[in-house]
Amino acid sequence: MRFPGGGRGAGLGCGGIVLLIVLALATGQDPLELLSAVGGGGGGAPGASIPSGRDTGPTAEPQDELGQFAAVVLADMEDTWTELFPQRLGQNYRLPRLVLFSNEVASACGYNTSAVGPFYCPADQKVYIDLAFFRELDRRFGAPGDFAQAYVIAHEVGHHVQNLLGISETVHRLQQQASQREGNELSVRLELQADCLAGVWANHAHRQRQLLEPGDVEEGLRAAGAIGDDQMQRHAGGRVRPESWTHGSSEQRMRWLRQGMETGDPDACDTFQADRL
Repeated sequence: MRFPGGGRGAGLGCGGIVLLIVLALATGQDPLELLSAVGGGGGGAPGASIPSGRDTGPTAEPQDELGQFAAVVLADMEDTWTELFPQRLGQNYRLPRLVLFSNEVASACGYNTSAVGPFYCPADQKVYIDLAFFRELDRRFGAPGDFAQAYVIAHEVGHHVQNLLGISETVHRLQQQASQREGNELSVRLELQADCLAGVWANHAHRQRQLLEPGDVEEGLRAAGAIGDDQMQRHAGGRVRPESWTHGSSEQRMRWLRQGMETGDPDACDTFQADRL
């Protein structure tokens, strides 16, 4: 991933928010000084929070590079969805909050450990990111790279979009009336739509800010494939059981992420009407 008009680590204003990516790489600049430019000097992504242990209240700006990366990637996604919501979806976008955690965290959706990985809680409209998952994505699943990490965040923001549109609530209500297998299929469609919405962000970020570099698309697709249900079941040493899937296969996740990246259109992400997932 790169910046328009410059190398890695350069910054340009966009709707009052500076796009700052790849803080993990050496840039020769102070990341905290660059981060302070986000939002006109106001720090990281609006509402960014760092819990310490079980504390989920807002504290200071992220101090580590991965945390800063996550905060500013979220800020760029804010630009994209703030523009798209009135244009394509007929309403204003409400910002999610970012919570970074390690080991364990309490949310309005309950208490979770790092085994859950990144997640979105519709009850408090917060994106919870366990930064250790990024390292797992590289070391365990063979999906390194900054765009792979951005995809993970964009997927959770996709769930926020679904929540704002009432899709998540509708799916939850249908699941309560469905069999286990039917409920799993609804979950798969919800997750694949979030993958597609992540691709929509990538499309607009690149068209407007030339964000992607050669190889970035492959990074994102590799990450999507690495966390498909079939691949996860193989990693766990069990047999592949499609009826138990809740997120979709590697091939499905890659296909819907690509759909969003190629079209840039939220309407192209209607997995609930799709005959083929």
